[in-house]
Parts: sequence; structure tokens; C-alpha cells
Amino acid sequence: MVQSISSREHAATTSASNLIKQALGEGESKLLDLLATLLLEPMTPSSFSVFEERLAEMLRELGRAIVEQVVNKVETNQARRTILAHGLIYHRLAKRTRNGHVSTLFGDITVQRFGYRYSDYRHSPEPCVFPLEMSLGLIHGVTPALGKRIGKQMATTTQRRTIQWLLEEHGVHIGAERLRKFVAELSLKVTEHRESLQIQAVLSALQDAQRSRGGRKPVLAVGRDGVTLCENRHSFWEVASVATITVLDRAGKRLLTVYLAHSPQLGQAAISSQMTSLIQGVLEQWEGPLPTLAYIADSGGKESSYFEDALRRMTHPRTGGRLQWQRVVDYYHAAIRIWDAAEALFGKRDNRRWQWAQCMLRLLKQPNGPSRVLHSAAAHAAKIPLSKTRRENLDTALNYIRRRTQWMQYADFSARHIPLGSGITEAACKTIFTQRFKQSGMRWSKAGADVILALRTVLLSGIWDNVYDKVLAQLDNELPETYGTTSEINSTIAA
Repeated sequence: MVQSISSREHAATTSASNLIKQALGEGESKLLDLLATLLLEPMTPSSFSVFEERLAEMLRELGRAIVEQVVNKVETNQARRTILAHGLIYHRLAKRTRNGHVSTLFGDITVQRFGYRYSDYRHSPEPCVFPLEMSLGLIHGVTPALGKRIGKQMATTTQRRTIQWLLEEHGVHIGAERLRKFVAELSLKVTEHRESLQIQAVLSALQDAQRSRGGRKPVLAVGRDGVTLCENRHSFWEVASVATITVLDRAGKRLLTVYLAHSPQLGQAAISSQMTSLIQGVLEQWEGPLPTLAYIADSGGKESSYFEDALRRMTHPRTGGRLQWQRVVDYYHAAIRIWDAAEALFGKRDNRRWQWAQCMLRLLKQPNGPSRVLHSAAAHAAKIPLSKTRRENLDTALNYIRRRTQWMQYADFSARHIPLGSGITEAACKTIFTQRFKQSGMRWSKAGADVILALRTVLLSGIWDNVYDKVLAQLDNELPETYGTTSEINSTIAA
């Protein structure tokens, strides 16, 4: 047995050496000429720059040649007449066929591979399968290593720039249609693992927060907001949705934020469902002391209804006890109402408007701040004659504060290290949507937006590498069964 393994290792080493020699070919002499030229001529920044660029091109071409040689060698050694794939028996076709559109980190290569046809194709015309391409993990002709980079690139920049980047950095020629198909399939695979790995990331951050130093409990802060997005077909501006889940430690330091996003949808049911599922997944697996649960958002219709319909009624997934969520009205939106009240009281040009508003903004953050602001406004309104319009504007601004007083106790929130504003979620609207979806002239279909959103939220949540590892593991599990004879496969099915 030892001798057998040793002989196999020797054969593999010999084969690898031959492959490298074949791949080098004329490139060896070109590489020698390049090095000799550099050593003979005086070294200058220009000459060294040219050397580096040409060396990079040669090494990439060498890598491309090696990859092509290796890939075409693998199936020659392993191909069998019959395989089991997707629970069906497939027989190998007589000749290998050519796939000239396989994109790798080193450029495009040509793969000669055997096709396998379903044994009963006349009655059930299943498409041919190509075990070699499945073993390579190809998705629309893109290898896993290159696919990982394409996914990140498409999550951060445009399709046109991605195509240009592929050509310049990897020597890969890929059309817009194939790129879209690849990204759409990758997005589906990524979405399957997003929630579970976001939960793991939040749990890890909660463990760090629990071990941190400080005088308060860790905080699990949730927020959601809307952002307009231009729809492609009719050029309508509709409201897309963003949600964030943030972990803050005992000192109030932000440790982690994970993101959710969805294209415009009537009722925004999808983003609500994703938020609830993610929160419940975290609480179900978290075994430590329950952190402070906070919901920070403005008082828009969907933001308020989510708190009333989901969070206020939410129970602990293990104990069944009612969860106590602290709702926080975003301080910035409260500040807007104070400025509106100041303008209604004093007018736009009166200096007292600025002075009173600044005083009230500070007062709002003190204990019982909302009530003190309301009393001050009422006292000034009793002394100042107001027109009907200004009185209505004042009532509108003060009623906003009056109806939300319990959610504006900013002094108490600050003492518990609960964020006073929804800045994290507001920033998510910019980083997720504005920077990627609102570039010059952009319009999106809802399906196309969701494809990119899946990639972008995974990337910004800091779990890209872990999610992609899961995608590769899933591809590993989808490989055909071990090559064997028909009788061996039949016995496998029977078992």
C-alpha cells in the first residue's frame, strides 16, 4: 500500500513537471530576455515600471496556460463511462466537446470535457451534464476564485466598470448578458446563507459586548428606513427599504452592524419578514443575559407600524415571555419639529427664533425634556399674538412631540447607552442605495435591484468570505457520485 501511494505521488510529480514545461513553452525564453534586458540597461523608474508590467503579463499568461493544462488533464485521468448525478444515471458520450468560454483569475481558457447523457433520454429528455465543469465549480463559465471577486466588484461598482476591470486586471472577456446571469445565480446562492451567517456575526458581537467593560448592559439596536429608487420600466420613484441591526457594548461602542435591504414593495412585507426572522434567530440562539432591546427610527408609517405590529408583540422564541423593546424617536426628526415651532412662534427673521430653538434642543436631552419643551412653547404662545396659520403650524409641531413624549426621553436613553438617533440606518440608505443605485442616469428593475442588494448587504455586513465558503461547500455537495460502473450505481440507488 505504501509503495502504491509512493508511486502515485511520483507519477503526479512527474505529470506536474511536464505540465509546467508545456505551459512555459516559448514563454521561458521571453522571460529570460526580459530579465536580461533589465540587468543590462541602467535602472530607471520608467524601465522598472515597464519591467513590472511586462512581468505581470507574462506571469498571468503562464498561470492561464498552467490552469488550462491542469483542467484538461484532470478529466482524462478520471472519466468513467457511467455516473450518478441528481439521482439519475448518465452515460458518457463518445467524444469530448469544447467550451471556449471558461473565465479564470488568469484569463479565458478552453476546456475539453466529456458530456454525459441521461440513460433514458428518449422518454425523459434531461439535459447533458458535464462532471468536469461541476468539479471546477463553474457558474456560467466562471471559476469560483474569479466569481468571488466578481461578486464583490458588482456589489460595489457598475456593470460597465466590472467588465472593464475584468479585462484589465484578469484578461477576461465577458459580455453583459453572461455577467448578469452569473451575478443573478450567485445572488441566489448567497441569499440562502445570508441570514444564518448574519445571526452568527451578531451572536459573536454580543459575546464580545458581554465581556466588555462598562456600567450598562449591551444594546441590540434595530432600525429601518425608506429611500426612493427609480424604477426602470416606467421611471417611477418608489420607496425601497433598509434595515439595520447593531450591537453596542457596555461602554456604548458600536461593535457590529448587519444590513438588510429590499427593492420597493407595496406594504414592505419582505423587509419586515427578514427583520423579524433575523431578530428571532439571534434571540433563539443567544444564551447569555438579554441585552437592552431598542428600536430607533423616525415616525413614518411603515416604521411605526413595524414597531406596533411586530416588535411590541414579539415574545422570546425560547421562553415565550413578552420582550420589552424601547422605542426611540430619532432625535433629528424631533429637532426639526422644534425648529418648526420656533418659526411659528417668532417668525423667520426674529433672532429669538434661533436662541429659543438652540435652548430647546439642549433642554430636550435633559430629564423630562419633551414636557419642558412643551411648557416653554405654551408659555411663549400665551404672550405672543399668532396668526391662524402660525397657530396651526405651532400645533402641528407640538403635537408631534406631545404624542411621542414617552419615546423622546433622551436623557434616560443616553444613560443606558441607547442611540438617540437613527444615524446608522440613515447612513445605510446612503451606503447601500445612494452610492451604488443612484449614479448618473441609473434606473433599476426590482428584480435587478434585489440581485445586487443581496450581494451588497452581505458585503457590508462583513460576512462575504464566510458566505462564499458556504456557497463553495454547497457546490461540493452537488458533485456527481463517485465514478463507477452501471452495476455499482444501480446498487447505490437500490440502497
